[in-house]
Amino acid sequence: MVECLRREGVNTVFGYPGATIAPFYEALAQSGIRHVLTRTEQGAGHAASGYARLSGRPGVCVATSGPGATTLFTAIATAYSDSIPMVAITGQVATNQLGRDVFQEVDTTGAVEPFTKYSFLLKSAADIGRVFKEAFHIASTGRQGPVLIDAPVDVQRERLGSDDGAGAATGDGIGTGAVGVADFIYPERADIRGYKPRYDGHALQVKRVAEAIRAAKRPLLCLGGGVFLSGAVGPARELCERASLPVVSTLMGIGLLPPGHPLYYGMLGYSGGGAANAALAGSDLLILIGARVGDRAITQPSELAGTTVVHVDIDTAEIGKNVGATIPLVGDAARVIAQLLERDLRGEWPDWIAALDALRAKERTELDTRGERPRSVDPVRFVRALSGLLPEGAVYIADVGQNQIWSAKNFCVPGGRFLTTGGMGTMGYSVPAAIGAKLACPERAVLAVCGDGAFQMSMNELATIRQLGLPIKIIVMRNGVLGMVRDLQKRAGAKEFAVDLSGSPDLGLIAAAYGLGYARAERLDGACAAARDMISCDGAFLLEIVVDPDEEN
Repeated sequence: MVECLRREGVNTVFGYPGATIAPFYEALAQSGIRHVLTRTEQGAGHAASGYARLSGRPGVCVATSGPGATTLFTAIATAYSDSIPMVAITGQVATNQLGRDVFQEVDTTGAVEPFTKYSFLLKSAADIGRVFKEAFHIASTGRQGPVLIDAPVDVQRERLGSDDGAGAATGDGIGTGAVGVADFIYPERADIRGYKPRYDGHALQVKRVAEAIRAAKRPLLCLGGGVFLSGAVGPARELCERASLPVVSTLMGIGLLPPGHPLYYGMLGYSGGGAANAALAGSDLLILIGARVGDRAITQPSELAGTTVVHVDIDTAEIGKNVGATIPLVGDAARVIAQLLERDLRGEWPDWIAALDALRAKERTELDTRGERPRSVDPVRFVRALSGLLPEGAVYIADVGQNQIWSAKNFCVPGGRFLTTGGMGTMGYSVPAAIGAKLACPERAVLAVCGDGAFQMSMNELATIRQLGLPIKIIVMRNGVLGMVRDLQKRAGAKEFAVDLSGSPDLGLIAAAYGLGYARAERLDGACAAARDMISCDGAFLLEIVVDPDEEN
């Protein structure tokens, strides 16, 4: 199992050990592969997600059976919703005990089936090479996502071949009881019947898209997270510039175009900007690339009844699922964009661009003229100021809740990367994901931003940050309530209930307990000054800013 990870170039594993995964850990300890002990299995999964998103390779996380595996499930489901490549390895009770409700037994493969690309239950050590090769192949190809390998403890202890010393210690440092190298077979490639992702778009459909662009009067290009996953950031920018296509993004597509790009009009959707949503409503051609456009992106698909919709996605199942596609085009975003760039895409729509420019200017003016907050920090102004303070290429990881919306609509870091969880909306994501992101790209500044509710779901990972000495910066927007839920209750006319976070800890004492730098600010000028100190600090830092609980998204 460890040798399989080596063959796949894995150098970092996130996990939490236990009895049924102990044999694997014994081999891992002698392997030279870095193991990161997170403080929960869910944290291991989110850290693997952050690592994958910055490294471009599948993240690897490990847990034991029973509660270890079930705690990991939330992170696996989060990765599945956001199409993040991940290989999760779980221990399992011995094969002769399966189905007998023994200590810490869970039907792991059955339970994760709805939110993994595939799951394997190892039946024999002879299957390990093939299973691991297929797992990494499935996770990193087509529509990427998590794959789980469930390894019974007796299979981990098996020998391959004859019992003549083949399992003794080898030059690779794997100790007695591990797989003998002479018997170990790792396939050069995975050839899975029925799993053949399509990458190139159908030539006739590509031609139809090019014709639709030339014929359009009010075209709009919508880019999603699939563009990041396919490595098509540069080609997507070239497409919009060469064809003069106005661009909006989904939450997961934020950062695909540089901040302030003249053809970018913001994030669309339920919590999106006015210019982006107006552009969607007024377009006569909508080109979706790498976006599944769920209900938070396009709340009323019926409003597109008169719009020609082009949907480009590598997953056939996503096309037409949420929004009917006039021209469906199955393929990898990078390949399809390259095919489009080979064609004539010239069109004329100066009035359309001028109208969108006016809408964007109005939206910016409204933000610039927001009233002052006398006894709290304006989160909108703060995120905009913070973006100007962060170094080029900084990684900004937003958690879930109001902080996510304030961050998404105002993030503006040149060369930066904006990470969040969009599909599942998992609170507690940002801090462990920041750990993985920092380990993947230690040269980049990494910042986790969360509310006081989300922070308390993962603040135990401050121990991991301290143990590894990671200079991660954390901002907690503290308003004393579950702001997003409270806002929903208010809008629905419902009673405010179960959203009061009274009893939350003193974050200054928490920071001191974990050896972090700390500052607290109740006004914008103080928050900006503290942010400068935080960014210049060499070590980990926790900045608490006080936000008015009545502040809306």
